[in-house]
Amino acid sequence: MLTSIFGIGNMRKLSFLVFIICILISVKNQNAEIKKNSWPYSSWDSFPSIFLSPLSFMEEEEEVGHSNRSLEYDFYRDSCPQAERIILRVVQELNKVNTRVAPALLRLMFHDCFIEGCDASVLLDAAIGIDSEKDSPPNQNLKGFDIIDRIKSEIEKVCPGVVSCADIVALAAREGVVLAGGPFYPLYTGRRNGTLSFRDIATHQLPSPNADLSETLASFASRGFDERETVSLLGGHSIGVIHCKFFQNRLYNFSWTNKPDPSLDTGFLSLLRSRCNNRMNMAYEGPGVDFGTLYYHGLLQGKGILYADQQLMAWVETRIWVRAYASDISLFRRDYALAMMKLSNLRVLTGSTGQVRLHCSKVA
Repeated sequence: MLTSIFGIGNMRKLSFLVFIICILISVKNQNAEIKKNSWPYSSWDSFPSIFLSPLSFMEEEEEVGHSNRSLEYDFYRDSCPQAERIILRVVQELNKVNTRVAPALLRLMFHDCFIEGCDASVLLDAAIGIDSEKDSPPNQNLKGFDIIDRIKSEIEKVCPGVVSCADIVALAAREGVVLAGGPFYPLYTGRRNGTLSFRDIATHQLPSPNADLSETLASFASRGFDERETVSLLGGHSIGVIHCKFFQNRLYNFSWTNKPDPSLDTGFLSLLRSRCNNRMNMAYEGPGVDFGTLYYHGLLQGKGILYADQQLMAWVETRIWVRAYASDISLFRRDYALAMMKLSNLRVLTGSTGQVRLHCSKVA
């Protein structure tokens, strides 16, 4: 009813305002409960500035060399007001046919933004002067390219040469998160597409599923994310499929010992072995189809599928947030939304830098 009265565009603007108000109220309430709940922040001065306002992302990212001052909320309101509605419609239609659309879009967005920023470089095919990130080993099973191409084609019919592929990737991932039961989060738009692809950087800098916690935290810290934000972002593993090859060594030959990973719950080990059956081409469904706290409950019980996930229990700095999210789904959803907003703004190209591609897989 409200959508029919206000329209999707206005409803999204209203959601943005409600989101900000809820953040401010929840932070105030949480601050009042700090001593009671033993949170590791004792005052407003020490509470992360990211929780004060999404606008603070601009200042925080500039500190690590990531400027996004040319991004705007509802950037295409005049040039292509239908853009976000088209993205939502296509993602909804495809998700009805295949529920793996949401995790595919989320992973695609992460792999794009984590490597040299949210510039749609991951979409480029190999060509003269282009070493495609698609050919990087961590991206071999990356999916969702056809979804982005379809969205781009639909938008080009009504707004040719206006909407960037980088914005489509970020917005489509957001819609996927919502359809999977995750939180809605407002996004600035106005990203431009890059003209380069970074295969070698993707190969060496995308977080490994077999990384120790120190490696994972260092990788995220180099992009400006602290322990809390890292733990919340990894909650995206609540949905999707994890191919057995990414954790096969934990089941039979952990650290070349010819034994399973001792941190795995024994019952869960048996379950994983039965699902994978020592074959490299099978897939195991993750903790659940919806966003929630099952992922964190699993870590508390030694049931993290990936070694890098289970490693979140190794240090108190991350373990405290695993426990917090397992016990408070509202806290997780709020933190996840804010971390995704920040991730979506990493090292964006704006203004006269970059370009708007006619086809997402090719430089214009």
